[in-house]
Amino acid sequence: MKIEHIAINVEDPATMARWYTENLGLTIVKQDHNAPYMTFLADDSGQVMIEIYQNPADQVPEYKSMHPLILHLAFVSDNPSEDKKRLVGSGATIVSDEVLDDGSHLIMLRDPWGLCIQLCKRAIPMLFENK
Repeated sequence: MKIEHIAINVEDPATMARWYTENLGLTIVKQDHNAPYMTFLADDSGQVMIEIYQNPADQVPEYKSMHPLILHLAFVSDNPSEDKKRLVGSGATIVSDEVLDDGSHLIMLRDPWGLCIQLCKRAIPMLFENK
């Protein structure tokens, strides 16, 4: 089986979708302008999506207080240091910046709503590009 999407209940899906498209290069695949404001965002491969929405049937988690190991979205980055600067300039905050023993560079940030996003430059890529 193949993962289609991961869904996340958030405070402000429309504003968050705009930030993710402008700053992380995601593309809006489908967006509902009525409650619960479901918005599907695809990565640049067009193979993986996240869904963000505001559904009052359950609470929006307090992402700002959650440890990054509980939940984070990880993005492949060719230049994590430059992407970090750009994202911080757009409202993200730094959680950690480390280079692993194998040479992988991992930066953990929080988006403006507190959800953790990770920038990954792996010494040995873990995903294969479509040929």
